[in-house]
Amino acid sequence: MTKENLIKDKSYDFALSIIDVYRNLTQNMEEYVMSKQLLRSVTSIGANVHEAIEAQSRADFILKLSIALKEARETEYWIRLLMASDYMENHHTIHNEAQVIIRILTAIIKTTKGQSNDENTK
Repeated sequence: MTKENLIKDKSYDFALSIIDVYRNLTQNMEEYVMSKQLLRSVTSIGANVHEAIEAQSRADFILKLSIALKEARETEYWIRLLMASDYMENHHTIHNEAQVIIRILTAIIKTTKGQSNDENTK
């Protein structure tokens, strides 16, 4: 499995798990603002990863993954905020998964940028 497929699968599965959290927040906790922000940012991660896979150039690939990384960091922020405000129980698994996705995206971007620099020096 390539890194692109790993992050594609992880971002998709993560979005599905957050959709369940979103349902709980809106239906049981009647929390609509932060949960909507969480839903938007988490679904944007996977959407940008999918766009990156079909990128037209290495620069486009890096751009799309950089946007996914920003969205992953935003997602992690909303998770921390929802936990701190007692809307969500301490979902360490979800928080940890956000951090894993951030690390994977960071590694892919750094590796790809390194490959670009290597090709430019040839």
